[in-house]
Amino acid sequence: MEVASILIYICLFLSSLLSYFFFIKKKTRISKPKAKLPPGSMGWPYVGETLQLYSQDPNVFFTTKQLRYGEIFKTHILGCPCVMLCSPEAARFVLVTHAHLFKPTYPKSKERLIGPSALFFHQGEYHNHLRKLVQGSLSPDTIRKLIPDIESMAISALESWADGHVINTFHEMKKLSFQVGILSIFGLLDSNYREKLNENYHIMDKGYNSFPSNIPGTPYQKALLARKRLDQILGEIICERKEKRLLEKDLLGRFLNFKDENGQILTEDQIADNIIGVLFAAQDTTASALTWILKYLHDDQKLLEAVKAEQMAICEANNGGKKSLRWTQTRNMPLTYRVILESLRMASIISFAFRESIIDVEYKGYLIPKGWKVMPVFRNIHHNPENFPDPHIFDPSRFEVSPKPNTFIPFGNGVHACPGNELAKLEMLILIHHLVTIFRWEVLGTVDGIHYGPFPIPQQGLPARFWQESTSLNQDCSP
Repeated sequence: MEVASILIYICLFLSSLLSYFFFIKKKTRISKPKAKLPPGSMGWPYVGETLQLYSQDPNVFFTTKQLRYGEIFKTHILGCPCVMLCSPEAARFVLVTHAHLFKPTYPKSKERLIGPSALFFHQGEYHNHLRKLVQGSLSPDTIRKLIPDIESMAISALESWADGHVINTFHEMKKLSFQVGILSIFGLLDSNYREKLNENYHIMDKGYNSFPSNIPGTPYQKALLARKRLDQILGEIICERKEKRLLEKDLLGRFLNFKDENGQILTEDQIADNIIGVLFAAQDTTASALTWILKYLHDDQKLLEAVKAEQMAICEANNGGKKSLRWTQTRNMPLTYRVILESLRMASIISFAFRESIIDVEYKGYLIPKGWKVMPVFRNIHHNPENFPDPHIFDPSRFEVSPKPNTFIPFGNGVHACPGNELAKLEMLILIHHLVTIFRWEVLGTVDGIHYGPFPIPQQGLPARFWQESTSLNQDCSP
């Protein structure tokens, strides 16, 4: 009986002990503090802090927020609750290591204009297939064949500017970048198609950043109508390609010849959306970068002369500029290339990436709720003195050594990084080569301010006057 009692007591003790540990574990789990939202202000109801962002220099807005709240903070802009991330590690987290948790996103009004099937609105297999097609058409092996045509476009543009009149540099750079974009997509497209595409794309581009209203006569409504006309024009080009059975290796050709593992092809709507998306990605960003390069070179005559000396050596090796640039020469312009990189850092054309959390995500103890916009702020990363000493000084020599990982991301990072970055840099190198070897320019007026529309450009688009130093493009390239 005593033995039985002892066993009962032992069982009761063990049961109580197990219950105690279960209770403690359960209590610990329940009482474990949940991740909290990052610090920050959500601004006014509905409006948030959009007015604060667009009524001042974005540098001031983002920097003030970071100084007050740290490298992770919340806000409410463009009608969306947002988490801003201002560190290289955070940018890598969102764009690379955990990119599957954050889908690319744009405001619906902008998506309507570009098209819902465009590459940068998607994840998964569709995105992977399209990205491979775009990367293939913009790979070094492909774009090196475009050098003579890009040279011809650059020289033609420069000659048209050098007639003594004042030009809006940014607007002219947009025209050039559009032509290079057309070249990369269609090859040597018929001039009639080029003009129609240019006319309607210009209307669509003008309404892209306007208030999204369907009221007849508004810029946004005109943009929607222009987008429909673009679809019709692209449909005609596609039909002509199919009838002639042209097997071109440009981007359109790759779209038309694509079949996935199930034999599925791209629809004309999908092709049209992605062509518009590529043009949109290529034009304003490259034009803005080129405009800033001209301003930075103009403001530093010593640097300009050094770049000119580098390019004159190449010009002389090409029989006084009579021969076309070679791919290897564009890969061997170290000073000019550093000028491009520093211009991209200083201007930070793309201020931030636009993502949306597809689930609740915890990062460094903070909660990023499902459905919130997530924005790695490239501008703050590029202008952080810990990453780049004296960040507000234009200094191409800082790129004589590679920057620290994830601190320089002008074209984004990860699977959604800009696939056309090599074409953009090639266009810049070619234009600079012909600009500094044959032409001169002066910036007119005081243009120290920055206009955001939405990409940063010098005030008034950098008004400038160009002139040609040598009497003929076929003569020796030395002035």
